Amino acid sequence: MKKILPFLIFLVLPMLLFGSEPLRETINFNRDWKFKLGDYPGAEAPTYKDSDWFAIGLPHSFSIPYFLSKDFYIGYGWYRKSFDCKPEWANKRIFLQFEAAFQDAEVYVNGSRIGEHKGGYTGFSMDITAAVKPGANVIAVRLNNKWDPRLAPRAGEHTFSGGIYRDVSLVVTDPLHVTWYGTFVTTPEISADSARVNIKTEVRNDGSSSAVCTVHQQIIDPEGNPVTEATSTQTVAPGAFLVFDQTTDRIPHPRLWHPDHPFLYSVRTTVLNGNKPVDEVVSPLGFRWMKWTADQGFFLNGEHFYFHGANVHQDHAGWGDAVTDAAIYRDVKMLKEAGFDFIRGSHYPHSPALSDACDKLGVLLWSENCFWGTGGIAQKGNWNSSAYPTDPQDQSEFEQSVKDTLRDEIRIHRNHPSVAIWSMCNEVFFSDKTVMGKVKNLLSSVVQETHELDPTRPAAIGGSQRGDLDKLGDVAGYNGDGARLFKNPGIANVVSEYGAILKPRPGNYDPYWGDLQKEAFPWRSGQIIWCGFDHGSIGGFYRGQKGVIDYFRLPKRSWYWYRNEYKKIPPPEWPQPGIAAKLQLTASNATISGTDATDDCQLVVSVLDAQGKPISNSPPVTLSVEQGPGEFPTGRSITFNPGSDISIRDGMAAIEFRSYFAGTSTIRATSPGLQDATLTITITGAPVFVPGQTPPVADRPYHAFRNMTTSAMADGNLATDRPTQVSSEAPDHSGRMANDGNAATYWSPADKRPNPWWQLDLEQITALSKSKINFGSKSFWPYKIEISDDGSLWTLVADQPSPTGNEQIRTDSFPAGSHGRYVRITLTGVPAETPARISEVEVYGHVLTP
Repeated sequence: MKKILPFLIFLVLPMLLFGSEPLRETINFNRDWKFKLGDYPGAEAPTYKDSDWFAIGLPHSFSIPYFLSKDFYIGYGWYRKSFDCKPEWANKRIFLQFEAAFQDAEVYVNGSRIGEHKGGYTGFSMDITAAVKPGANVIAVRLNNKWDPRLAPRAGEHTFSGGIYRDVSLVVTDPLHVTWYGTFVTTPEISADSARVNIKTEVRNDGSSSAVCTVHQQIIDPEGNPVTEATSTQTVAPGAFLVFDQTTDRIPHPRLWHPDHPFLYSVRTTVLNGNKPVDEVVSPLGFRWMKWTADQGFFLNGEHFYFHGANVHQDHAGWGDAVTDAAIYRDVKMLKEAGFDFIRGSHYPHSPALSDACDKLGVLLWSENCFWGTGGIAQKGNWNSSAYPTDPQDQSEFEQSVKDTLRDEIRIHRNHPSVAIWSMCNEVFFSDKTVMGKVKNLLSSVVQETHELDPTRPAAIGGSQRGDLDKLGDVAGYNGDGARLFKNPGIANVVSEYGAILKPRPGNYDPYWGDLQKEAFPWRSGQIIWCGFDHGSIGGFYRGQKGVIDYFRLPKRSWYWYRNEYKKIPPPEWPQPGIAAKLQLTASNATISGTDATDDCQLVVSVLDAQGKPISNSPPVTLSVEQGPGEFPTGRSITFNPGSDISIRDGMAAIEFRSYFAGTSTIRATSPGLQDATLTITITGAPVFVPGQTPPVADRPYHAFRNMTTSAMADGNLATDRPTQVSSEAPDHSGRMANDGNAATYWSPADKRPNPWWQLDLEQITALSKSKINFGSKSFWPYKIEISDDGSLWTLVADQPSPTGNEQIRTDSFPAGSHGRYVRITLTGVPAETPARISEVEVYGHVLTP
C-alpha cells in the first residue's frame, strides 16, 4: 500500500485541479427508439417522418412476441433514435457501441452512413464523432436477417430472428483513450502463493498533436482495495495507437477463482495526458489456472476437476433473443443451483452479460464461434445449407467472416476468468463432402489464429464426432454418440452434448444420459447435457423442448433430479390434481433497478387449492398491468392457455416483465372462477411514469409467424452422419459407418448373437416415408424396421422375413403418416457364424411441424 500512495496523490491532485467529471461517459442507449419492419428508402434522413412507427426499447427482436415458432420474419427492419449532443462533448470522441445486432447492420447518423457490420453475435463500435452536431441528432439503423452464403453461420438449428437484440451504448471519451475492449489481462506467473498480472493496453490518440501518455494500472481486490500497481509512459503520435505492456509486482497469496469460491478482482486502467487523467476503464480479473490433458482430464488451480455442464441458447419466452442482462444472470443462477458448474455457449458468441454472470457465480464457460453445421444439408438459401460454402465464389469471404467473429469474440470475452476455452465450431462435418478438405484447412487456420490471439487458452473443435476433425485442435468436443465412439481418443476431450430427449414440462424425474456412460473416465474432462433450456428452433416444437428448464424458465423435474444428484437437495412434492380456488403471484425480485431494460423480473403464477397448496390444475390465466409502468412481450397483458404456445402447465406459468419508465406497478393475475392475486413491483430511475401523460405501451397480440412463401418440404435423406446406437460393433466397423455417406465402409456386429440391430437417431421427430439399406453385397438377411418417437415405444413399418431377389440395396416404403425420431433395423435371420453387415442406410422424410 505504501508504494501506491504516491501515485494516488499524483492521480487525485490533477482531478482536484481540472474537476471531477467522469473521465469516460458510457450512456445506456436502450430507451426511446422507433421501429418498423420492412425496408424504407430515405429512412436514414433526420427529417424522415416516423410518427407511425412503433415506439420500442432495446433489447428488441423483429419477432417479439415469440413463442417457439419454427418460422420467423426474414427481411429488413429499421430503427431510429434521437439524442442531444452536450456542449461539453466538444473536442471529445463519440462512439456508438452495439453488443450485437442480427445480422447485417448499416448505421447512419444525421443521414450520413457511418459504416456496416456483418455478423449477428459479436459487438461492434463505430466512431460517429464526425457526423454528430451540437444539439439534436438522429441515429438510424437499417438491419436485415437474410441468409447470406458468405456469412457465418450458414446453418443451425435454433432461430435467426433479426433485431438489435443486445444493449447499445453511447461512449464519450477524450481523444487520448483506451480502444474498444482494448485491455488484455493475463497472469503469466500464478500459484496459490503469489501471482503477477500482465496488462496489455491499446491507447489511441485521435488528437491533432503528440501526447505524452501515462498508463497506470491498479489491481483491485474483491473488497475494492488496491493491492498493487504498475505505471509507464510513452509518447503517442497523432492518429496512432500504442500497446502499453505492463507487469505488476508479485501479489502474495491471491484468492483464487473457482466455482466453489469465485473471488473476483479487477484492473482499473487510468490514462493520463501529461499529468491530466483523461480516460479510465475497468476490466475483470480472476486468479486461476487451467490445464486440459489427454490422459487425466481437466485441472483447475492444480487440482483435478470433472465438470458437469449444460448447453445454453440465448432466447427466452416472448422476448426471443432480446433478453435482459438480469435474465441472463438468472439463467446461470438456475443452472448453478442445480449443481451445474460449466456452460457451453451453444453455438455462437454470447452476450458479455453471460461471461459476467459466470464470473460472479462461479461457472466455467466454453465460448464458441458461430461456424456451425446441421443435418439435412439443403441447397443455397436457408439455414439447412452446407456449413461451408460449396460455391468457390463464396468461400474466401465466408472464411473471413469466421475469422472476424472469432477475433471479436476473443477480444470481448478474453479477460473473464470463467472462460475456459475457445471453440472453433459445432458439427461442421455437416458440410458437402466435396468441401471437407477446405473445412479442415479453415479449422486448422483458426486454431492457429486462436493461439496467436490468446496464448493462455486452448482451442476446441466442438461437435467433432464425424469427419476426422477431432485432432485439429487442442481439445475435442464429442456430441451424442461420440461419447461411445471415442473412448480414450488420445486428445484432451469432453462430451459436449449428451441426452437430447424431447421432454416438455413437467417431464419425468430422471436424467437423460443418451450415449453418455455413467462412469467418469479419468481421461475425460467433463460432460455437458443437451440442453439447459428449451429454445426456439427451425426444427420446430419437437426440436426445441429438450432442456432441463422450460422456455418460460420454469424447472422441469429432471432439473430437480440433477439438483439432487449434484447438490443433494431432495425434490419437492409434485403438485397433484385438486379443486382450484385461487392464484398466487410471485416475482424473482420486487424492485427493477433502472429503466434501460438491463434489469427485469420474472413473474410466476401458481394455481392453489383453498388451503393454499399448489395443484396441477392448469386453467387459463391472464396477467395484466393494472396500474403503473411496465410491459410483457405481448404488451400490457398476457394470457396463458393450456395447450397453447403461451402455455400454463402443471399448475404454473411464468413470464418476464420489464419497464422503460420508473414508478410502482400493480400486476393482477386472474382466472375465471378463481380468486385473483396481485403483486407490486417498484421500478427505480428516470423518467417517471405519469398516468395519463406517459404514452401507453402498445398491445402486441401473439400470432405464430408462418412463412407463406415456402413450399411443402420435399423428402430427403436425413440419415447421413446422424448419431447411431448398435447392439454391438466389431473393431473398425462401428455403427457410424452405416450412415457415413461412404458405401465402402460398413457396420458389423462384434459377436454372433442372434438379431443384431442398428439404430439411427434423427435428433428430432420427423415425417418418414421410406428407407434404403445397402448391404454392401448381394448377401443380405431377413430384417425388420421399426420407428419410435421416444426410443421406448416402437412401431413396425417394414418386415422382410423372407426377402427375395439379389439386389444389394433394399428399399422399403413406410405406411402413410409414419413419424419418429428413431429408426431401428434388426437383422432377424443371420446364419450362425456369418458376419452380418450393413454398408449404408438412407432414411427419407422431412421435419414434422406440430
